[in-house]
Amino acid sequence: MSKENKKKDQSVSTENVSLNDDRRVKVLSPGALVAKRFFRNRTSVVGLAVLIFMFLFSFVGGLISPYDEDQLFYRDEYLNKTYAGVVENDEFRYATADGQSFDSVIQAQMILALQKGNDFFTYRNVNYTVTTEGEDFISVSLEDGTMIGIAYKDIISSSNEGMSLPFAMQYDVLKAYTNGETSFTHDGEAYTIDEGGVVYCGDTEVAYISRYQVNAIMPDVFLSRDFKEELTEAIKNGEEEFSFTDAGGVESEYLVTYQAASDTWEVLQSTQSRVFDTYSPPSKEHWLGTDRNGMDMLTRLMYGGRVSLIIGFIVEIIANVLGVIMGGISGYFGKWVDMVIMRIVDIFYCIPSTPIIIILGAAMDAMRVDPQIRMIYLMLILGFLSWPGVARMIRGLILSLREQEFMTATEACGIKTSRRIFRHLVPNVMPQLIVSATMGLGSTIIMEATLSFLGLGVKFPFASWGNIINDVNNISVLTNYWFIWIPAGVCLLLTVLAFNLVGDGLRDAFDPKMKR
Repeated sequence: MSKENKKKDQSVSTENVSLNDDRRVKVLSPGALVAKRFFRNRTSVVGLAVLIFMFLFSFVGGLISPYDEDQLFYRDEYLNKTYAGVVENDEFRYATADGQSFDSVIQAQMILALQKGNDFFTYRNVNYTVTTEGEDFISVSLEDGTMIGIAYKDIISSSNEGMSLPFAMQYDVLKAYTNGETSFTHDGEAYTIDEGGVVYCGDTEVAYISRYQVNAIMPDVFLSRDFKEELTEAIKNGEEEFSFTDAGGVESEYLVTYQAASDTWEVLQSTQSRVFDTYSPPSKEHWLGTDRNGMDMLTRLMYGGRVSLIIGFIVEIIANVLGVIMGGISGYFGKWVDMVIMRIVDIFYCIPSTPIIIILGAAMDAMRVDPQIRMIYLMLILGFLSWPGVARMIRGLILSLREQEFMTATEACGIKTSRRIFRHLVPNVMPQLIVSATMGLGSTIIMEATLSFLGLGVKFPFASWGNIINDVNNISVLTNYWFIWIPAGVCLLLTVLAFNLVGDGLRDAFDPKMKR
């Protein structure tokens, strides 16, 4: 073959293997290489997927939820509430005449005179006369016949709500009743007493008499005579329950229980009440049930995730900004600047952060700080206590980077110091900073959850995964209401685990020596 043919074949061969657009080797950018290494790590991808789900669940879920974070739900149920108390009177009660004095000392002297069988006694040089007006009905008078008071065991009550009988009326009624009389006269008016002890003036009911004292628990409740009569009749017959229809036609059920310790009867009224729908099990309306305040658990879980994630990110932003500034200055300038900043870091490392947070939380409880302001304080405190670790890491990285050739070039070009640090040094430590922040997010969320669980973090009505789990302080909730604390615990576990997996994947992706 001639030399010309060989040259021709070589030129054809060269043309065939020349690099055109299709045959060029594609070179990935550093960011694309990092992404490629990251997505080759399956566990990191799983962690990223979990984080995406948690963000959508917390931030988007709260928006599409049909309920508000602090919306309360109610249910109707029958409750037995203490309605009245009953005492069978077997001791003397006292009433004082108008304008007279019948104090406890004179009452005691009267009792002593009765026990001795005397019909008089002397107190402070004043003579008193004791008169038995009827069975268990005594009057006390001065020497001149002026009555100062009466002692009685039969209780007389006015039939008119909010009114009481005058002393003279009480005396005439009790004297007639205790002597078995069926009629008497008072102030020129004729009165009658029926067998049940009801006093009438003509056809108008005035008062009624009984040995049982029936008092309503609530001061604004008036107990009618009919109710008291039916109640005392039930007590006399030993009945434990009875029903009564009031003047408005409303029928109610009552339970009567005897309290041996106090020798009284307690009356419970069974009424339909509207109460908080607390600890309702999962249902169509509430997929994860309701909590102790009657709020939808699924909605609280969504808003709780939002709060926990926001606190985690803001705390990490504060810590990393402070850490980058302090660490960058310390690592670049060195000498006395480095010594001062590192001693400050050492001081922060010596601060017992948990006791300080507990003390500050107790102080905010005492000052009743608004829950929203308290949450801001919590983020600032956690962020301010977390920056020393970041500063020390950044300092170490910058100490090694500042001696490299590109930094020598920036110095030779006369670039300003601040630009050298934040334009050339800091970007070179961003990969390590991103990994550190990602790993730290999980720890911050755990810290917030711990403080909220102890009652020192996020406060009601705001929700966080930590204060949702706080309900397990009640052993009944721990054993019977799994839907209260298990979902929040699972969300917390998955989120922290996912942040750790993503951080681990980023660390491997930024390391060019890793063969992923």
